[in-house]
Amino acid sequence: MGTLVYDSRLSIPVDDRTLAHLQVVILGKLRRREHFAFTASVDGREVGLWLGPSVALEFRYADRRRPAMNRTWLELLADVAASRDGLVIAPEPDDATDGRSIPRSPAKPTTKPVNPVRRPRPARLPDVA
Repeated sequence: MGTLVYDSRLSIPVDDRTLAHLQVVILGKLRRREHFAFTASVDGREVGLWLGPSVALEFRYADRRRPAMNRTWLELLADVAASRDGLVIAPEPDDATDGRSIPRSPAKPTTKPVNPVRRPRPARLPDVA
């Protein structure tokens, strides 16, 4: 179980997979200097926060490995964040295995790399005096 720390004062427990997806969406909006609301549940209470570029946020993960990103879920969370009500943690869509996941590390090549084609050099032009 990871934690989203808001302004060094409020810790919101979130599982690592959800936290990784929230981090992508939140940082994307903050990079564009957007302000938006975020609603989460803390100790059984609903807490509404205002997020913007000047607010200190920490994303603390319990596990060192980062999960693969689900593109469908990222798009859903981004759409929700852009709504009038702001970002809320929407459940991960059931079709998480639709082949649209984004791996956390690049895929390793399965075949030997192909050497580039070498083109012959053009003939040298004669010196003109």
